[in-house]
Amino acid sequence: MLSQSPAPGDETRGATSLAAPDVLVTVRGGMLRGRREDGLTVLRGVRYATAARFCPPVPEQPWPGVRDAIEHGGVSPQPQARPGSAGGRPEIGVQSEDCLNLTIVTPAADGARRPVIVWLHGGSYRSGAGSWDRYRTDGLAREGDVVVVSVTSRLGALGYLAAPGVSPGNLGLLDQIEALRWVRDNAADLGGDPDNVTLVGQSSGAHSIACLLGVAAARPLFRRVVLQSPPLGLGLGGAADTGRLGERFLARLGGDPLTASLDQVLAAQQAAERDVSGRGFTPAYGPVAGADPLPDTDGWLAACRAGAGDLDVVLGTTRREMAYFLAGGPLSQRVPLLGRAVENSLISVFTWTAFTRPTQRFARLLAAAGARVFVYGIDGAASTSPYRAGHCSDLPWLLGDEAAWAQVPMLAGQLWDDVHEHGRPLRSAWLSFAAGGAAALTAHGWTPYRGRRAAVHRFGAGRGR
Repeated sequence: MLSQSPAPGDETRGATSLAAPDVLVTVRGGMLRGRREDGLTVLRGVRYATAARFCPPVPEQPWPGVRDAIEHGGVSPQPQARPGSAGGRPEIGVQSEDCLNLTIVTPAADGARRPVIVWLHGGSYRSGAGSWDRYRTDGLAREGDVVVVSVTSRLGALGYLAAPGVSPGNLGLLDQIEALRWVRDNAADLGGDPDNVTLVGQSSGAHSIACLLGVAAARPLFRRVVLQSPPLGLGLGGAADTGRLGERFLARLGGDPLTASLDQVLAAQQAAERDVSGRGFTPAYGPVAGADPLPDTDGWLAACRAGAGDLDVVLGTTRREMAYFLAGGPLSQRVPLLGRAVENSLISVFTWTAFTRPTQRFARLLAAAGARVFVYGIDGAASTSPYRAGHCSDLPWLLGDEAAWAQVPMLAGQLWDDVHEHGRPLRSAWLSFAAGGAAALTAHGWTPYRGRRAAVHRFGAGRGR
C-alpha cells in the first residue's frame, strides 16, 4: 500500500458529495441531470446503447423528461482480480448486462469546443470499467481544460465469445464504436469539439485502439490516438483458437446461453479460459480477425496503412511490463538471489517479445504509411519494489487519486505526492497532444519515430530499474 503522505492533498474519493448541486445538460437524446463537483460537470451512467445478450449494440433512443446521470451505471459482469495481483483488488461495482454507459467529466457544458479525450480501460478484455475510482478523470479534465469520456462496454464471453449460431464475436469492439458515435454526436453539447477527439487506452484498451485503426467505419470518429502498453504481441484472434474457446464455453455452460444466469455465464467463461490457456497471461477472449467489424489480418493491416495519412499517434511501453505478472513469484521467494536474477531475465525477455518489439514494429508500420508517430518509454520512479516500471505503473500517474490507489501492491513504499509529481510530465504530454497533436509534441522536444532508438521519449529515471 502507499506510504502515508506527510501533507495529503484535498482530493476526495469517487463518492459524490451530498452538497454537490445538480446541473442539467441537454444532449441530442434529451436532458441529463448530473452534478457540479469542484468546478466540473460530472455525468455518470450515461447510456449510449443497449444490447440483447450476444447481439450487436443498438444506439440509445431519445427519451422524454430528465434522465438522472448522478450514479454510476452497471459494469460488465466479470470475475474478481486474481489473488496477489500487483494491481490489488479494485472495486467492481454493480454488475449488469445493461452496461453500455459512459462517465463524462467536463469543465462546463458551454459550447466552448474543448479537446475531447475518450478513455478505454485495460483488463485483458475480461475486467474493468470506465467508472472505476482508479480511472477517475476529474484531475485530468481540470488540469488540461478538456472533456474526458470514459467508456464501459461488454467484456469476456459477453463481449468477445465467437460461437456460430450464438455470438458473432467482437461485440465489445462494436460497443466501443457505438460509444464513439455517441461522443461525436454529443461532444459539442458537452463543451467539447467533435472534430478533435483523442482516443487514449491502456493494455487491452490500447489493443482495442490498434484494432479500431484497421476498421474503416471507426476512423472518422477520432483524430489522434495514445496507446499505453498495447500487448500487440497478442495479434488478433484466429478462427481455430476462438472456435475451440467457443466450443469449450458452450460445453462448460451445458445449457442455453441465451437464458443462462450471469453466474452460470461467468463460471463457464472462466472454465473455458482454463481449458484453452491454462493459467497463462494471454487473454482467452478478445478481438477476432474476420468477424465484424474487423477484416482478416491482412485486411486489418492494409486498413491501418490506408488510414494512417491523417493520423497522429503516441504509443509506448514500460521498461518492465511483465513485472506486473511475474515479479515476486515462487522462484524468487524460494531462492531469493538466484530466483530474482532468473525472474528479472524472464521479465526482460517477455516484455520485449510481447510488448516492446511489436509496439515498435507497429509504430514503424504507421510511420511508413504517413502517420505522425511518437514513441515513449516508462522507466518508472525510484523504487525498490519488484514491480517497478511494470505494466500499469503509468496509470496512477495519469488517473485516479490517493484513495483509489492506496491499497495497490505495485505502489508500496511510494508517497502519493511523489506519484502525482512523477506523472506531471506524462499528463502534460498527453494533454498537449490532445490539444495540438504532433506539432505540440514536437514543440516540447519530442522527435518523430522512424525506427530510431534515440527518438524514444523517456519518462522517469528510477534507480535500480
